[in-house]
Amino acid sequence: MGRGKIAIRRIENQTSRQVTFSKRRAGLLKKTHELSVLCDVQIGLIIFSSTGKMCEYCTEPWRMDQIIERYQKVTGTRIPEHDSREQIYNELTRMRKETSCLQRSMRGYTGEDLSSVPYEDLDQLEQQLEHSVDKVRARKNQLLQQQLDNLRRKEQMLEEENSKMYHWIKENRAVLDYQQAAIEVKPVEHHHQMLDQFPFFGEEGPNSVLQLSTIPSASPIWPPAHSTPPSRFKYLGLKLTLVHSPSSS
Repeated sequence: MGRGKIAIRRIENQTSRQVTFSKRRAGLLKKTHELSVLCDVQIGLIIFSSTGKMCEYCTEPWRMDQIIERYQKVTGTRIPEHDSREQIYNELTRMRKETSCLQRSMRGYTGEDLSSVPYEDLDQLEQQLEHSVDKVRARKNQLLQQQLDNLRRKEQMLEEENSKMYHWIKENRAVLDYQQAAIEVKPVEHHHQMLDQFPFFGEEGPNSVLQLSTIPSASPIWPPAHSTPPSRFKYLGLKLTLVHSPSSS
């Protein structure tokens, strides 16, 4: 039993259509090559698939452009050459017209050169400007509301931090008072300890470190030369050298 005839019409199923195209394209290329070799003819075959993919066959050693040029000579037809200069000129003219229209529109939006604008266009321009102003105001109010919300959140955060700091100080007030009292007492004790390091002769010594500079030079502030320098000056890191002048001897 022979195979039945296939109806020559477009295959609706895309997968079946693609499979049929691949099989028949291979068969067509095979038959074209056989015809070219067996009959010694020049054949140029160009195939474009439904997806735009190109497939071609050309009899060796010819090239496809040679086959096309021979076809043009025989038939007397020419593929029109694309003049890029004319296309550029047309594109430039179109852009100039669009630029001129845009400039007129911009002058209308800025209120310039309205003497030649008719009443209907002025009314339409007024509506467009009012609509634009409404959109600008709405956006402005939205930004202001966002800034206000951010400031409120920052205020709430600062209040929470202030409340935490207040409770912390309240809980640790006794410790802070003790540390403050220790800081105030410590400098006074240090001054008394420094005054005790120096032996003073006379009716009374200075009450503070600042009174050391007011002591007269005639008052002896150092033991006699034969005595040993006290070790307390070594603790202060001071190096003193006694010089006996002739007048004193």
